[in-house]
Amino acid sequence: MAGGTDGRGPARGRLRDAGAPGAPTGGPTGTGARPAAYPSGVSENSTYDGQGTGGGDDGGRPWGAGAATGVGSMPGGDAREAAKTVTGSLETFPHLPELPARGPGADMIGRTLGMLVELYAHVEPSGWRISDRPGRDTRRARAWLGEDLDALEEFTQGYEGPLKVSAVGPWTLASALELRNGEAAVSDPGACRDLVASLAEGLRGHLADVRRRVPGAQVVLQLDEPSLTSVLQGRVKSASGYRTHRAVDRVVVEGALRDLVGAAQGPVVVHSCAPEVPFGLLRRAGVAGVSFDFSLLTEREEEAIGEAVEGGTALFAGVVPGVDGRLSDPAGSVMGVRTLWRRLGLTPGTLTESVVVTPSCGLAGASPAYARSVLAHCVRAATSLADNPE
Repeated sequence: MAGGTDGRGPARGRLRDAGAPGAPTGGPTGTGARPAAYPSGVSENSTYDGQGTGGGDDGGRPWGAGAATGVGSMPGGDAREAAKTVTGSLETFPHLPELPARGPGADMIGRTLGMLVELYAHVEPSGWRISDRPGRDTRRARAWLGEDLDALEEFTQGYEGPLKVSAVGPWTLASALELRNGEAAVSDPGACRDLVASLAEGLRGHLADVRRRVPGAQVVLQLDEPSLTSVLQGRVKSASGYRTHRAVDRVVVEGALRDLVGAAQGPVVVHSCAPEVPFGLLRRAGVAGVSFDFSLLTEREEEAIGEAVEGGTALFAGVVPGVDGRLSDPAGSVMGVRTLWRRLGLTPGTLTESVVVTPSCGLAGASPAYARSVLAHCVRAATSLADNPE
C-alpha cells in the first residue's frame, strides 16, 4: 500500500505512534501532508476515465438527466426497511443507507473507520481514537456495514444503473479521529498521510465488494466532507477547546482528495452540508460532482459554481429540507436552481444534465414517514426541472 517511509518504518506505524510521548507534532504542512476527520457527533453504460469529469458525451456521469437521489443517512435501525425505502423511492439512482441511530460504528465516522486497512480505532468518551488492533468497536462497525450491504443486495437484484455509496472523506475523518494524546489526526502530517493511504486501500475493497454484490450497478462514491472548510480555514478545535489546529495548505488538501478520486476508479461526489463549500478546489481535485445544502449558498460562491458547471462538474443540489416540516410543491423546491441558472447566464438546456436533486442533508433526524416523503418529493422535483428547465 502507498504511504511511504521516512526511515522510521511503514507510514502506518507513524499513525499508531502519533500522539505518543516523543512523537513528532505540528500541523500538516508541505505537499506531502494528507489529513482527514469529523467530530463524532456529526452525521453524510457511460465511460469513465478516472479523472473526475470522466469521458464520453455525458461527462462520465452514470445518472441521466432529471436525476434525484438521497444523501446517505436514514432514520431507524432496520437495514432491510431502509434499503426497501431507498430502492423503492429512488428507482433510478438509489444509495446505500446509513443508519446512525444504531449507535457507534453505524455512524458515518465509525462506518468509515471500519473500512480502513491495517488501521483501527475504538470509542472513547470524547470520540473515536486510534488503536493498535481491531477490537469490539471495529468488529461492530464492520458487522453493521455487512448487514447494510446484505440488505442492499437483496433489494437490488437485477438492478442496472447508478448506485451511490458513501464514506467519510480524508479531511473530515482526520478531524474526528483522535491520536493517542487526544488531539485530532489532522494535527500530524505523518498521521494524515497514513490515514489517506489506508482509506484509499479500504475504499478499493469496499467498492469492489459493492460491484460484486450488484453487478449491474455503476457505482458512484460519495465522500462526506462537512469539516473540509474548517480544515482549510484552521477552525478545527484542539482537544482542550482553547485553540485550533493550523489550517492545512490547499494544495495538500486537493492532493489528498485527488488520490482518493483516483483510487475509486469511477465517479466521485464530495458532499458537505456546511457553509462555504470550496467548489473550485473540488473541481480541480477531479470530482464528478459536488453535493451541498442549496440554502447555504451565497453570492460569493456563484462564480465558482458557474466555473464548475462549465467545467463539467455536476451539482447535487440539496433543495428539500432534511428535517420534518411542510414541503413545498415540487416546482417550488427547484425554483432557486432555475433562478441561479439564469443569473449565471448558463444554458437552460444544460440544467437537468448538470443538476441532481437531493435532500439538503442526511435524513437520520427525520421521522420514517417524512424521510419517505422527502425522497419521493426529490424525484418529483427533478422531474419538474426536466420538464421545465426554464
